[in-house]
Amino acid sequence: MNILLFLAVLVVLIVVHEWGHFLAARFFGIKVEEFGIGYPPRAWRIGKIGETVYTINWLPFGGFVKIFGESLGTDVPESEKNQALVTQAWWKQAIVFVAGVTFNWIFAFLLFTIAFMMGSPLAVDESQINKSDTDTILAISNVLHDSPADIAGLKSGDSIVALVSGENTVEAPLPSEVSDFMATNAGETVQVFYKRMVAGKEVTGNVDIIPSHGVLADKQSTPAIGIEMVLISSERQNFVNAVLLGAQKTYNATIAITKGTFEFIISAITGKADWQTVAGPVGIVGLVGDASRLGLVHLLNFTAIISINLAIINLLPVPALDGGRLLFAIIEGVTRRKINGGVANVLNIIGFTSLIILMIIITWNDIIKIVS
Repeated sequence: MNILLFLAVLVVLIVVHEWGHFLAARFFGIKVEEFGIGYPPRAWRIGKIGETVYTINWLPFGGFVKIFGESLGTDVPESEKNQALVTQAWWKQAIVFVAGVTFNWIFAFLLFTIAFMMGSPLAVDESQINKSDTDTILAISNVLHDSPADIAGLKSGDSIVALVSGENTVEAPLPSEVSDFMATNAGETVQVFYKRMVAGKEVTGNVDIIPSHGVLADKQSTPAIGIEMVLISSERQNFVNAVLLGAQKTYNATIAITKGTFEFIISAITGKADWQTVAGPVGIVGLVGDASRLGLVHLLNFTAIISINLAIINLLPVPALDGGRLLFAIIEGVTRRKINGGVANVLNIIGFTSLIILMIIITWNDIIKIVS
């Protein structure tokens, strides 16, 4: 089931991406010979609209558009030059190449917006909520190393359900109530009841912790257990708020993923990459399954994140990716000279081969993680 869901997500994201290329090409009068869902061999010819054949193909790993004259060095008949991609102005080619990733960003924004309208988790201040709000949870965002909470076994991502010390009990505590409770019960055993997601399922548990002095660097005299907390609300947003929050989340996710991608590339070049933090197709199958078990809202958010990842990776200036083709178009625009088709094809082959090798490494790493 996880594999089918993963394939469905992958097909949707890539078809959205290719649809961007398709619309941009048609806008400039460039001929699109085929729009395919899945990869050849062809399974079914849906039909033909204008000059474009629409097909369903046997390999369910995405989709493609076949744009007339898209490869550098293509010999285009004089009568069809105005319909070929390679004969267009460099800036038109650039727009066609960028359109795919642009659609991925737009799609991510739409998914985030829908998720917020359905009740996507959102960090809020405790002054904004009522104590009786059942859609609000107190999550642990960070656990200080070697702190009482760390030693007891609390983890980032756990949600605090209740606090008990002797006859004193606080249920569904707010951040300030947790801090006050720990300060009041310094040196005494406090039971912390929590919920935790394990393999996509919610489990409950409790640990005994003794609040201590000197845990917080900036508040040495304040008894604490060493956690940072965030209050999360799942309240449904109205359309306007959902649009604003969706745009903000798209921006924040783009910045975070871009930063993470370049940091990983630099660490890989210097031989310091942590491959355990990278997931390939095999790893993503499990992540999609986990997100779906948490509910539709989480699946929408996860799909949006993958869509942004797809956009950023495609923009890398690597031959065979949109970013590499965009770079070629910009070079042609600056130098006002066509790039040699043979050279471009060799670079594309090198880039494609490098991507395949990288994918094999990441997939092997996924398998090792699953086996271990």
